[in-house]
This record gives sequence, C-alpha cells and structure tokens, in this order.
Amino acid sequence: KCIFLQNHSKFCKKLIDSYICFAALDLIKNVEVKAIIGPKDSMETNFVIDLGDKAQVPIISFTATSPLLSSIQTPYFFRAAQNDSAQVKAISAIVQAYGWREAVPIYVDNEYGNGVIPFLTDALQEIDARVPYRSIISPSATDDQIVEELYKLMTMQTRVFIVHMLPSLGSRLFLKAKEIGMMTQDFVWIMTNGITALPNSVESSTFDSMQGILGVRPYVPITQELQHFTERWQATFHHKNLNIINLQMNIFGLWAYDTASALAMAVEKVGFANSSFRKANPSQNASTDLESFGVSQIGQMLRQALLDTSFTGLSGEFQLIDGQLQSSKFEIINIVGNGVKRVGFWTPGNGIVRDLNLVNTSTSSMTYSVSKDNLGTIIWPGDSTSPPKGWVIPTSGKKLRVGVPVKQGSSKFVIVKRDPSSNTTIVTGYSIDVFNAVMASLSYAVPYEFVPFAKPDGSSAGGYDDLIYQVYLQKFDAVAGDITVVANRSLYVDFTLPYTESGVIMIVPIRDQTCKNAWVFLKPFTRDLWVTTGCFFIFIGFVIWLLEHRVNDDFRGPPSHQIEEKVVNNLARFVLIVWIFVVLILTSSYTASLTSLLTVQQLQPTVADVRVLLKKGEYVGVPRGSFVQRMLIKMGFDPSKLRVYNSLDDLEAKLSEGSANGGVAAAFDEIPYMKHFIATYCSKYTMVQPAYKTGGFGFAFPQGSPLGSDVSRAVLNVTEGDKMEQIEKAWLGDQSNCSDSTTVSSNSLAVHSFWGLFLIAGLASILALITFVLFFLYEHRKELMKPNPNMSFWRRLIKVTRRYDDKDFSCKTFRRRGFHEKEEGIYAMDGRLVAASQNNNFAQSPSSFSQHTCRIIYYRDEGTPSSDYGGRRACASI
Repeated sequence: KCIFLQNHSKFCKKLIDSYICFAALDLIKNVEVKAIIGPKDSMETNFVIDLGDKAQVPIISFTATSPLLSSIQTPYFFRAAQNDSAQVKAISAIVQAYGWREAVPIYVDNEYGNGVIPFLTDALQEIDARVPYRSIISPSATDDQIVEELYKLMTMQTRVFIVHMLPSLGSRLFLKAKEIGMMTQDFVWIMTNGITALPNSVESSTFDSMQGILGVRPYVPITQELQHFTERWQATFHHKNLNIINLQMNIFGLWAYDTASALAMAVEKVGFANSSFRKANPSQNASTDLESFGVSQIGQMLRQALLDTSFTGLSGEFQLIDGQLQSSKFEIINIVGNGVKRVGFWTPGNGIVRDLNLVNTSTSSMTYSVSKDNLGTIIWPGDSTSPPKGWVIPTSGKKLRVGVPVKQGSSKFVIVKRDPSSNTTIVTGYSIDVFNAVMASLSYAVPYEFVPFAKPDGSSAGGYDDLIYQVYLQKFDAVAGDITVVANRSLYVDFTLPYTESGVIMIVPIRDQTCKNAWVFLKPFTRDLWVTTGCFFIFIGFVIWLLEHRVNDDFRGPPSHQIEEKVVNNLARFVLIVWIFVVLILTSSYTASLTSLLTVQQLQPTVADVRVLLKKGEYVGVPRGSFVQRMLIKMGFDPSKLRVYNSLDDLEAKLSEGSANGGVAAAFDEIPYMKHFIATYCSKYTMVQPAYKTGGFGFAFPQGSPLGSDVSRAVLNVTEGDKMEQIEKAWLGDQSNCSDSTTVSSNSLAVHSFWGLFLIAGLASILALITFVLFFLYEHRKELMKPNPNMSFWRRLIKVTRRYDDKDFSCKTFRRRGFHEKEEGIYAMDGRLVAASQNNNFAQSPSSFSQHTCRIIYYRDEGTPSSDYGGRRACASI
C-alpha cells in the first residue's frame, strides 16, 4: 500500500501492513522492509518484536496497548498508542469520588486482559478500595458460562464492576447482565477504553443493555484539521460502503494515521542510502529462517529519527518518549440512549474536571481533585440520577450474623438469656440497644441476627480476642457488644468509631476524713499563714508604737506600759484601720473554714496514686478476659497481685473485703463500666485520675467491609443525638444523681489566698512610717543642717535621732493638757518651766548638760498635779 502525505507528496514510500507472524518473518527476510506498522493486537506482538530486535527493524504498533509489552526492554518496539495502565488512575479517581470501598474487575483471560489488572489493583489500593474478587472470563466462554459467573457476582455484596475486554465479548456480557437483572439501580459498571474506544464495534441493539454505564477513553481535541480529515474519510468510506452511514473514526484509526505520518517523517530524515540488509554469516547448523536473516543498515538511524519526531497529529500531541506515546487526558463518558454523553474529564495534573478550557486558561495552579461535583449529571443503571452506594446485602437472603459475647455474672452491657419455652435466645443490654439504634439510623435496611459466642451448654466460648478472631475466620459478619478498640484486634477486623468514652481508670474505696481531734482549730490556716499573721501583728504593733511614742502618753513610760488601745496620731490611725480590715477578713475566713471542717463530711480515696499500689504490693482487681490485665502487667504490676472479678457485684465484694482479707485495694476497668459502678455505689467508691487512654467501645466488621464506614457515620449520628442519653439512663442509670463529694486536697487556707491583704497592710504601714520620718526630719532640719565645726553631720544626725524619745509638746494632745512651748523650753499653764529647750545654745558644752536634773511631775488629764500611777514623768532643767 502506498500512502501519499499532503506535505510530502514527492516522496512515495511503500509501507506494508503485516498482521501475521510468518508474514512478518517473510517481510524482514525476503522483502527486507525497513519498518513494520503492526501487528494489530498484543497477543501477536511479542514474536514480531523479537524479530524486529534481531533485524534492527522498528516495529510500530498503534493497537498493542497491553502494559506487558515494554518499549524499554525492546529498543526497536514503538507503541504509538496509550498504554492501558494510563487509564487506571482515571478509573480509581471515579471510584474515590463516589466513596466506593470495593470494586470487582471483570476481564478477559488473555494477555490483553491480564496485563492491566496489577496496575488497576494497585491504583485502587492507593485510595483504600479493596478488590475482594477477580472475575475472569475466557475469550471463548459460552453464554451459559458468562451467566454462571454473573450469578456468582450477584451473591457478593460488592456492586461496583470494572470491565476490561474487547467489544465482542463485552457486548455479550452486558446483554446477559441485563437479562438476569444486573442493570438495575444498585449496580455500577465502568468500562475501560477497550470498549469505549471502539463504539462502532458495539451493535445498536446492545446499547439498550448498556444504559447508565460509565467509561473512560482517551480525549481527542477537536481541530480543524481533524474535521477536514474526518469529512474526507467519511466521504470515501461511504462511497465504497453505501449501506453504512454515520460511521465515526475511532481513536485507533487516528493513531494509525499519526503513526504513518511519523514513520514517513523519520524515513525522510534518514533517506534510503545504504538501505539494504547486511547479510548474517550463515551457520552450518542453522535449521530455521530465524537464524539466517540479515540486519538493516539504517535501523539504528531510523529508530533515532522516530524518537526525535514530534508533531501535532490528528489524535493530539504525538511524541514517542522511550518508545511510548505519552499519557494524555481522558474523557469520562456515560452511555445514555443510543449514544455517548461526556460528563467530565480526567487529567494527570488536575484529576476530575468539568471543563478542560478552565484548566487550560487558568493562571493559577489547580490542585488535584476527585470531587464528584466536578462531573456532570450521570444517568445510572435503572434510569436513576442518585449515585449507588456500591454495595448491598447479598441476594442470598441470609441475615448478617452478629456475634455477641457471653459474660458470667450480671452485666448491663450485654445480656444473653435463653427462653426455654420458645427455645430462643434473647440478647439485650446497653451495647445491644446502641447497635440497634445505629443500624436503624442507616439509610437502608440491613437484616441481621445476634448469635451468642457460646458453647452448647450456654457458657462462653472464649474471650473477647477469640470473638474478634471469629470475624476474621468469616464465622461472624460483625460483632456487637462492649468490645474495646485496641491495636492487636485491629489487625483482624475494622472497628467503627467508638460509641463510649475511652480510657481505663482506677476505682478505690473512700473514707471519711472529717477532723475530730483536739487541735482541729489549727487546721483552717496552714503553718505559713499562722506564722505570717503573727509576724504582721508584731510588725503593725511596732509601726504604731513608732508613730505614737512621741505624741501619746499611753505609749511612754516603762516598756511593759507602752502599749495602749488609744492612738492619737493620724498616721497610726490609718495603719490601724487597714490592719483591722485585714484582721476582719482573716477572722471571717477562719470561722468559715473551721465550720466546714467540723460539720461537712470529708471523703477521700484510700489510694490516691498507682505508685502507692506498686510500692505497697497491694492486690488489685481486673475483669476476667479483659486486655486490662496485660496493660497492668506492662505498667509493672506483679501478675500474682492481680485478682480477677466476674461482675460488678463481685468487684464490690472484693473492694469491701480489702487487700489484706482476700479482696483488693483497688480495681482497674474501662470508664463506662466504672461509671456504672459509681452510679450504683457512689457513696462508697470513687474514680482516681489519671485515665489511661484506649479506643473505647466499638463494633467490629471484616476488614474492608463497606458497611463499616456507613455504620461509623451512623454511630456519630446516634451519639450526638438524644437517643444515646436515653439509652444510658435506661441501662446505666442517671449518673447526675450521684454527686461527687470526695476531695483530695486540703481545706486549710494558705498564705497565697491572702497575700493581697498582707500586701495592702504592709504598704500602708511602710507609707505611714516613711511619712513620719520625713516630717520628723523636717521638724529638726535646723539642728540637722546648722554648721558646727565641733560636730560632724553623722553626730548631728544621731543627736536628732535621740530627740525622737522626747515628747512632742507641739502635738495637739499635749496642748489640751496645759503645755505650751516657747523658745527657751516647755511651760505648764501656771508658768512653771517643765522642760528647757535644747535648741538654745546648741553649741553648749557637754558639761552644761550635767547641771540638768529631773523631778517627777504628775498630771491628770485636766492638767493638775497628781500622784496617781497613771501619771507620767517630766524632765526640767534646774
């Protein structure tokens, strides 16, 4: 066949198509072709590729899309089509957009079908979607065999199917799926480009059985060149085939045209000089043609020319990087009526988008998106616009087998009773009611039945770990009960979100610590507060004495008689008022605290810390069959110090006995159990922090089960509503009625509670003292500042300081008593000199002071002399 290119009309190159392996051998050995375009599918390509490598003849295929064919390992093989593995990201993006957790691939059992499955599985696992089953259909399968496989799929809960096969087998698959009812509202079908890229290969009658199916196919941009080519091709084809109308060129035809164009460009660059084959040295032992054909002398140059060729073809950008046409954009299509509806695009950089023009014209970098909102309206199987949830309860009609634990003793969480009259098992309890409420809140009905994990005699068949393992063994479809979410159990099942508060906490008895000793009156204040108060009493008394000593007779005389109640100095009154305010608050607080100590019952835990239990080697209680025992051993408890209890009543008995009498000093269990225990015995026991974190109570489902995620969302709806509170009150009681009267900290009042009061009193006293000193120095400034060569400044300061001990007769108090001050001294009302002024003759010699004598003069408050004890001594110069 000769292909004349519009832009290269002077070159006529003979490009020979070959599809059969033996014909390829003949073309290379006898015709000595320089390149081969073909073969048409992946199954025939391996042999031809091997021939091309040996003869250095480029093999260019535009239809071999299997990922098993590698261009890197075979340098003379060129794939001018997109690798099937390029579309798996687009398919996984659709699965992720709708939140489907499982998908089943249905593929043909040959090299074409098997090649893409590993890549598809990996892409689904990256988005946490499981592949629970792989449906393999033989290329020669009969209709009965296809129906048998489809019925097997109907017994499974997964309803998302990814079909990877050619149109001939795919059409039969969809016809049979519609016949048995698998094209209804609950199903999701996604086709790969093996079918979507060949719409002309699907008969129009088959489209009726494909309604609502999604698919992906390579995106071909509409260009003017493509439109002109399509018009010319349709006109030529219709001229030769009058009975076929509206035939469209598929993507493989466009790749074929671009492949021929690329090869023609490469041949133009290389030319036909030295285009003959170099004959191989014949071997005497050569028994086949494979060992005797030659090698193309321009093969290496032609290979490099193909790698360097780059242009915009009918299918888009054409460039063979490492011998592979690079992945491009994909269309997401929806089969509606007799045609195909585009609902969106997928690109490697932006994910799912509604419009490619927005991606191309956007100046900002768009993030990768897998939002279903970026897709147009999709008509799903069953003519529904609501996206299927991707799974259903299997059509076998069996109910979910929900395992429940069987516990010894009484329990409010799971109660299993056998009704002998009806020979049925009744399962109730707090956890069971929560599970029923959660399942009822689902948007769809799920039939289930509770199956006790018990032996034939009704006793427990194992612990909680054993029960969880039964789900892994597929003996139970789920587990409901007071099952704690822990790490080792999550290796076998998937847990829902917890429906209770999480954590393990310690519970201990409480004792009455009410103070009943003779020294209880000291308890309201701490030792520091008692000492601080006493120090301030002394300090405030000293400040008032300093302020009153010179102006108040009651603060003079012998030391034992220098403290009285009456104060006359305004600064002393200010300090006294502030101190009285402080003492009033201290007194009130002391009275209130002492009253509380004597009247209010003080309950404290017998053990306040886990370290106390470890240090004393006390016995502690643990629930039978619980993970708590392993946790305590890790914390350092001796296994011999752990005593098992079977029920909350058994626990109460052991706590009452005590560690020394065969019981326990404390017990560890999960918070929901302990809250129920405290609600029952709130006056005798208390919980002691800290709580050790756990996962809380949850429901268990098989790993990867799509029901688990829906139940988790339903758990949130129940726990956030009023229904959960109603269930708790019904089974665990109203815990708000049991007030916590325990206290671990001391009720004594400390200094930090009153440091502000002491600060105010201290500042007031210091301020008054500073004011007094300043006024005193100002009053005697003349004596202090008068220059005297015989006396230094420090001696004058000491002399002035000694004047502090003298009465201040200028004070209003002494004036009321009949004293007045003159320059030469202090005179009484009758004119007698009572005290000579020391300001006269300041430079007087010390000997002159010896001429002073003292006499005792007593005055009543009215100023008349008296010999009463209450009088005061006055000194005068004589």
